[in-house]
Amino acid sequence: MNARVLGGGGGGGGDGETTVVLAHGYGGSSHIWDDVAPALAKTFRVVVFDWSFSGDVVVDDDDDAAAVSEDISCSYFGFADELVAMMDELALTAVVFVGHSMAGMIGCIASVARPELFRRLVLVGASPRYINDDGDGYVGGFERGEVDAMLAAIEADFAAWAPLFAEAVVGPAPSPGAGAVAKFAKQLGRMRPAAALRVMRAVLTCDVRAVLRDVAAPCTIVHCARDAVAPLAVARYMQRAMARGVDGAPAPAVVVMDSSGHFPQLTAPMEFVRVMEAILLDH
Repeated sequence: MNARVLGGGGGGGGDGETTVVLAHGYGGSSHIWDDVAPALAKTFRVVVFDWSFSGDVVVDDDDDAAAVSEDISCSYFGFADELVAMMDELALTAVVFVGHSMAGMIGCIASVARPELFRRLVLVGASPRYINDDGDGYVGGFERGEVDAMLAAIEADFAAWAPLFAEAVVGPAPSPGAGAVAKFAKQLGRMRPAAALRVMRAVLTCDVRAVLRDVAAPCTIVHCARDAVAPLAVARYMQRAMARGVDGAPAPAVVVMDSSGHFPQLTAPMEFVRVMEAILLDH
């Protein structure tokens, strides 16, 4: 999983012992954290890695690429097993897990299965369900028809779809904002098309809301004020659901970043680092 350990902490008010695991979401790679990881590594031990579906995971040839795409356990529970296996291999325990987008809910699932591995969860732009649910009034951000259309576009021509998706989800950023879009578009475009479709289908059709009430690890929810992928209503829903969960678990705080888009680590890296340091040094 291309795991890398950066820094070791000990400066800037940190205790030198806190390990922060940064987990990227769909279409990304460990390099999605390049604008923030070095700053965090001045104070904390930082671990970055690539999920098996990342385009940065090297395969030998086209046959192997097809095999990997088919072998991916395309469920959040399968990815949680992948995360736990990596943490066991690196002998990581009591970490602060920072999960972006889909990785947030993967971290929640893993924390329920192996609570000793997680000291705190930081969920960045996470969502337990992306499709609106008219039955209970849940607002996920997408209608089922929009999801079907997106999956059809990926299947028809992934290479043409990827840059358009990157532009839509990264959102505006201070000049030069185009650099943030280009950075994500490059990582997204490196995904194997079959894996891109399978993973996106798993993400957009997931419903893991029931997991939230079982999360016992302390948690902070970080969300952009204007996110085209997961509206702020999702963060508020998660906060309420987790507050009604495991006995004794404190209700998670919601930190709203005054920025747009789904990738604050790209569009507002300095603010993102300040938010992370405030969370990590306060707990």
